[in-house]
Amino acid sequence: MKRLALFERVAWGVGLLLIAVFTIAKLQGAVSSRLEIARFQAARTAYQEAAQRATGARAPVPVPTGVDFTLWSEGRIRAYQSHDEEGRQPQALALLEIPRLGLTVPVLEGTDEFTLNRGVGHIEGTALPGECDNVGIAGHRDGFFRVLKDVTDGDTITLVTLWETMHYTVEDTRIVEPEEIQVLDPTSTPVLTLVTCYPFYYVGNAPERYVVRARLTSEGH
Repeated sequence: MKRLALFERVAWGVGLLLIAVFTIAKLQGAVSSRLEIARFQAARTAYQEAAQRATGARAPVPVPTGVDFTLWSEGRIRAYQSHDEEGRQPQALALLEIPRLGLTVPVLEGTDEFTLNRGVGHIEGTALPGECDNVGIAGHRDGFFRVLKDVTDGDTITLVTLWETMHYTVEDTRIVEPEEIQVLDPTSTPVLTLVTCYPFYYVGNAPERYVVRARLTSEGH
C-alpha cells in the first residue's frame, strides 16, 4: 500500500510538471509569434504612411496580431521555440488570414524547416503575394496549417501585403500525391494555392498533400 501511495504521488507530480512545461511553452510561442506579425505591420504602416503623405490616401486599418496555437503538436511548438532562439529575423512578405478559422500568420520566403517553424512559406517558382498568377504557400500540418482541415468552399482567405489587401474565396480542396506539382503551375487568372501534408494527424512523414485552391475576388489598399 505504501508503494502504491508513493507511486501515485510521483505520478501526480510528474503529470503536474508536464502540464506546467507545456503551458509555459505555449505562452512563449504565442509571444514570439506576435513579434513576427508586429514587425510586418510596422513595415506596412510605414510604407502606407509614406504613400499617404504623397497622395493623401487614407491610413491603413491595423492588422490583428494574435495566433492560436491550440491545434499545434507539442513537437511543433518546441521546434518553433528552438528556431526563435537562433535569433534569425526573416522579413515577412505578407500576412495570410483566414478569419473564420482564426488564422493570422506571416508569409516568409522559402519552405525550409526554419521558415515553416516561424510562419508559412512562399513556394519558390510560384507568383509572389500581390502578383496576378498562382501564389503558392506551404505550411506544416501540425502547426499553422492544421486549421486547413476545417476549411470549406466559400471561405475567405486574405493576403495583406505592404501595399494592398487581396481577398480570395476558396473554391476547391483536394488530396494529391507529393509528385503532383501541377497544382502550382502558372494560371491565367489570380489564384492562391495552400499546400500542407496529409493526413493531418498522421504519425510520421505524411504520405500525401492537402491542397486548398482559392480565386481572387477583390483587392484594395
